[in-house]
Amino acid sequence: MRRVSDLAVRELPLFPLPDVVLFPQEVLPLHIFEPRYRMMLRTVMEEDRRFGVVRWDPQEQRLADVGCCAEILHCQTQDDDRSNIVTMGQQRFRVLDIVRDAPFRVGLVSWIEDEVSESHEQLETLTGEVTRALRDVVELTGKLIGKPASLPADLPDLPRELSFWIGAHLGGPVADHQQALLEITDTGERLRQEYDLLDQTRRQLAARTVLKDTFNSLDDDGNQA
Repeated sequence: MRRVSDLAVRELPLFPLPDVVLFPQEVLPLHIFEPRYRMMLRTVMEEDRRFGVVRWDPQEQRLADVGCCAEILHCQTQDDDRSNIVTMGQQRFRVLDIVRDAPFRVGLVSWIEDEVSESHEQLETLTGEVTRALRDVVELTGKLIGKPASLPADLPDLPRELSFWIGAHLGGPVADHQQALLEITDTGERLRQEYDLLDQTRRQLAARTVLKDTFNSLDDDGNQA
């Protein structure tokens, strides 16, 4: 029998978070302390342990149109009824309507899936280019700060999963585009935009590395003299 959470459209409790963007398969720990969200937590724990994380823009005072469903993996409630929970991002969704605001916000949402407009070979090539750019950015960053860095051993190699990982983990210019990357529904397009951001960052880091090496060389010459 199909669960309500698997239907194309469903009602979903919403948890707005200022400037937080949750991606599929990413872990998000949360501390629940406001009374309305304590009530929300009790409700979802009695049902399917799912609620929606949606970015709240404090400047524009509005919710994003697209969020990510969070499934509660672990919940520890304290004596004062506050809770520490660990969640993992699941499917993305689009907010179609706000069903009610009290005692906590509930939205009518539709699930979002990625489309693939490229051939398998094109997507594999693009994935390889993005991975190389990512590796260069990580290595150049490590060189600049004087601490060797490398990509994690469990870095996703599937195109969609890699694109979500990059959106969730990279700071700098990528972080400024997180919500836009979450909303893209074409895997190749998300990877292309991430490649552009990574390539721009790679060029900037490479230039800074050359400057650093030049200054270090001058210092060495001065010390030898």
